[in-house]
Amino acid sequence: MVARPPDGPAARQPARQPGSLAAVAAEPTGHDTAGTTDERLLALYRWMRTIAVVGASADPRKPAHAIPAYLQSQGFRIIPVNPRGGELFGERAYRSLAEVDVPIDVVDVFRPPAEAEQVARDTVASGAPVLWFQPGTETAAAVRLATEAGVTVVTGHCLGEAHGRLGLGPGPPPPARPGHPAAPISP
Repeated sequence: MVARPPDGPAARQPARQPGSLAAVAAEPTGHDTAGTTDERLLALYRWMRTIAVVGASADPRKPAHAIPAYLQSQGFRIIPVNPRGGELFGERAYRSLAEVDVPIDVVDVFRPPAEAEQVARDTVASGAPVLWFQPGTETAAAVRLATEAGVTVVTGHCLGEAHGRLGLGPGPPPPARPGHPAAPISP
């Protein structure tokens, strides 16, 4: 079972069927690795509804825009987190994860590995039960920090690409620039 604090940010979390997330966690600690099975990923996609995207971009050429835009087109609510604020994807863009005042199911990370530990701490504080690091954005310390706090962590999979690969949708459009669509974005 995913551990959450009894009050504070966790109180903002949506009511879920008991054990629904625990059933998809790869280990008792809730840590999924790059070896996550397709079955577990499918269960996560069925479970999640609201995704906070840390590092969301307004630039459609960047993966931090293309992936959340694709996921939104597939019915997920995207909560953009970008220090510039404003609006992205038709939603208020929060300047930090700490400012988000709506329930979050998954925190999706498009920030450099140097910021991974802070994102993990912010995820734990938010009460979000899943932290999904886009490929190459995580560090072992960030994964450990979140896992020890009871957060389910997924690494090694692009949230958008896996959605398409699993046949849940067409997949995100090809990148507008060279490189992997889930490559970390420089600040």
